[in-house]
Amino acid sequence: MSRLTRWLAPTTTARAHCDLPCGVYDPEQARIEAESCYKIIEKYAANEDPTFRARAIGIKEKQADLVKHHLDVLWHDYFKPEHLEKYPDLHDTFWKATKQASKVKQSLDAAAAKELLAMIDTIDEMWKATGGAEKTRVNGRPS
Repeated sequence: MSRLTRWLAPTTTARAHCDLPCGVYDPEQARIEAESCYKIIEKYAANEDPTFRARAIGIKEKQADLVKHHLDVLWHDYFKPEHLEKYPDLHDTFWKATKQASKVKQSLDAAAAKELLAMIDTIDEMWKATGGAEKTRVNGRPS
């Protein structure tokens, strides 16, 4: 790379849910990753092979990060101030869910993973009640 192109190259890289804000939001993305964490914890407990267990932990940690990512995108991009009027505990609900995803990332506690799934179900109810499926999905959400 020439000195000029290095000088002109951007110094900051921005990352987004999409390259173009697509307007598609659904808690199901977070739920699928959280279910994966739960199943991996089950498989970890049922297997004594140290190589398998090490791989399982690494994969579970990546999936838990994806849960946090999908929750953050939904929280920051879909939910608006008018939704807070209907759900004053919305911020607290998301904050607790992302903290729970961190707990799942850090542990092999199946109960923690189940609790995360329940928290995502609560968020899903809020999303549905605010018209999420109709507003953000093509032809609504599959049932």
